[in-house]
Amino acid sequence: MEKGIDSYIRNKFQIPDVDIRTYSPLTLAFIGDGIYDLVIRTIVVGQGNTRASQLHQHTSHLVKAHSQSVMLERMLPMLTAKEEAVYKRGRNAKSPTMAKNATMGDYRRATGFEALMGYLYLTDQMDRLLCLVQAGLKGLNEDII
Repeated sequence: MEKGIDSYIRNKFQIPDVDIRTYSPLTLAFIGDGIYDLVIRTIVVGQGNTRASQLHQHTSHLVKAHSQSVMLERMLPMLTAKEEAVYKRGRNAKSPTMAKNATMGDYRRATGFEALMGYLYLTDQMDRLLCLVQAGLKGLNEDII
């Protein structure tokens, strides 16, 4: 398996490897939220220099719970059994908070989506992560891909 950015960071800061199976789904969602946000910001900025407010507005639209929920529905048939299991663990996790502007269903699916993103990132499967994000974005009918 090719080493990804997670392995690079761990090596640079001498962080020991941990068995990913010990991570809670909410921990996977925590890191998945960050990596998904980075992917979307990279795509949005890559479309050209513009005002920061426009960058923020476009990014916010794509990272909100409802958009992640819609993307997940598009991605679901593409998931392997392992990926689907990770998604379901994240979706079913009992979170102490809820997004302000999302339904409970959207929020839970988005948490599962983020857990999947975190799992793929932490297992150095960036190509797979990007493939799924690309398919999900097509489900949003966005002009960013």
